[in-house]
Amino acid sequence: MERSGLITELQSIVGERHVLTADEDLLAYAYDGTWYQSRPLAVVLPETTAQVAAIHRVATRERIALTPRAMGSGLSGGSVPLAGSLVLGIMRMNRILEIDEVNAAAVVQPGVVNADLQRAVEARGLFYPPDPSSLKQSAIGGNVAENAGGARCLKYGVTGDYVAALEVVLPAGEIIRTGGKMVKNVTGYNLRALFTGAEGTLGTITEITLRLLPKPRFLKTASAAFERIEDAAATVVAIGSAGLLPTSIELMDRTTMRCVEELQPAGLPLLSEAMLLFAVDGNHEPSLDGDLAEIERIARAHGATAVQVAANAAESEALWNARRAISPALARQRPHKLGEDISVPRSEIVHMIRAVNEIAERNRLTIPIFGHAGDGNLHPNILCDRANPEEMARVKTAAREIFEAAVALGGTLSGEHGIGLLKKQFMELDVGSDALALMRRIKDAVDPLGIMNPGKIFPEPGGPDAFCL
Repeated sequence: MERSGLITELQSIVGERHVLTADEDLLAYAYDGTWYQSRPLAVVLPETTAQVAAIHRVATRERIALTPRAMGSGLSGGSVPLAGSLVLGIMRMNRILEIDEVNAAAVVQPGVVNADLQRAVEARGLFYPPDPSSLKQSAIGGNVAENAGGARCLKYGVTGDYVAALEVVLPAGEIIRTGGKMVKNVTGYNLRALFTGAEGTLGTITEITLRLLPKPRFLKTASAAFERIEDAAATVVAIGSAGLLPTSIELMDRTTMRCVEELQPAGLPLLSEAMLLFAVDGNHEPSLDGDLAEIERIARAHGATAVQVAANAAESEALWNARRAISPALARQRPHKLGEDISVPRSEIVHMIRAVNEIAERNRLTIPIFGHAGDGNLHPNILCDRANPEEMARVKTAAREIFEAAVALGGTLSGEHGIGLLKKQFMELDVGSDALALMRRIKDAVDPLGIMNPGKIFPEPGGPDAFCL
């Protein structure tokens, strides 16, 4: 079918104004939070599951690739379309369909923004824990597709731990539902887990049922400054070994703190090499005070030069706002940054931080380190200028060395950002050839025409040697 005929048919499904073809619109949907960029053939914005299914049927018939896309805030290139493909944008599907207080569940469309859902359920005394730093911009559909995490993952887990049910449109347009509000469900294959974290390569998620928890009554925050970043990392390990389970333990190195202070002054300890940010929550305030006292004891025993407990909610929020400001603060330092997302066992945090610092020195690069240190999920960010080919060669080497170091320490390529375009060439290094072959067979079985978000997750020929920035 010619392009004009295809556009007309898509307009008949969703309405003329919801099929975007202007150059400026295509450019807006050509990129995500990475620097990858590729303009699609068109952007289609459905409002219902039936419309999504109809779009799938057209794409199958015409053998046109589909890239499901929520808010486009991802950090792995997962929602960047291939040239000539259709972006299937679900931001119009943005309703909270139900908040079920009896069953502690929320039923939402995929375009609901994470922070909006959190506010809505907390008004009912409930709690949705996953809190990616992009929670004010990222949508639940994207969070599920990437199996997103956040600072509270240490205590509460990632998005996939809260997915109770999904409605998914399969590549050819069939609509399936998997899961439900029940507490227990072990019937057949766990298809919820299959589609969660699949990055849109198996189908388009159109409805999500999420488990909720009772909202904790109290939240307390503390910070600790360290002269050596290795001491901060050792403190994280010691807290876990002591049997404590804070809500969050976040790490910022000196470079990260300085960048944040330039953007949004928060009184961070700039003379220190690193700081840790702790949160504890629960319903018994004296227990939380006891936990913070034990955390302070452990931190000081491992070299903390100062430990401060936020006196009130305003001080606590100021510290967390500083944490959420890291990404935009780093983006101001150089024309570009490559944000990594490796995860290692907690016992290997010290070694991973040391490896990143050595990689930065060896490749003559600035690589700030921050992240969810409590669960071993670190975010080394390589600051660079893509207009400098010689520097970018060093960036490519450093990124590869970071991936290899994480895997060598028993870790993985991604803790919460997904694989997308950025890390696909290293998939075999991480999961092994047999597991990767099984994933390919699953992909081929569900999507035999290969129309669902092609080019993502699976490596091209050449393996790591074909890694391209």
